[in-house]
Amino acid sequence: MPNAKVLSEKQAIVASLTEKLQSAAAGVIIDYKGITVAEDTALRAECRKNEIEYAVVKNTLLRFAFNNAGLSELDDQLNGTTSLAIAADPVAPARVIADFAKKLNGKFEIKGGFMDGKVIDMATVNALASIPALPVLQAQVLGTMLAPISGLACVLKQIAEKQGAPAEEAPAAE
Repeated sequence: MPNAKVLSEKQAIVASLTEKLQSAAAGVIIDYKGITVAEDTALRAECRKNEIEYAVVKNTLLRFAFNNAGLSELDDQLNGTTSLAIAADPVAPARVIADFAKKLNGKFEIKGGFMDGKVIDMATVNALASIPALPVLQAQVLGTMLAPISGLACVLKQIAEKQGAPAEEAPAAE
């Protein structure tokens, strides 16, 4: 039987994990068995860059936190080596972890995930992972919006040149 001090420390860890799970928009649990220290350091740096909280967590403590947060369906996944990646961005954990798993070819795999307080299946995790980062999405939308305008400008320029009018030079930026 653990003494009262150890028990209270573990209860504090579970309470903190529960609070983080409830406040996170999404997260994934990962089997990290077989990765090297250098690979783990690279993963942690990538997670920090994308504002993802990544930590290795004991299965028992995580099981208590999942049960407190209403995510008890993930209990089956809590065996072996387990780490947790959570973030306020619903897409970032799945995307970053899936990209990292592809680089390592099987040494690192996603066990399961959750979003908005509900457990999601692996198909949903993979779908989230395939969504590009926000700056890429913004560039794609802007490109889509500008394409018709650019096309119209090119057509009008060609019509003007065909009718013998000289093409106007754009003023140089000063």
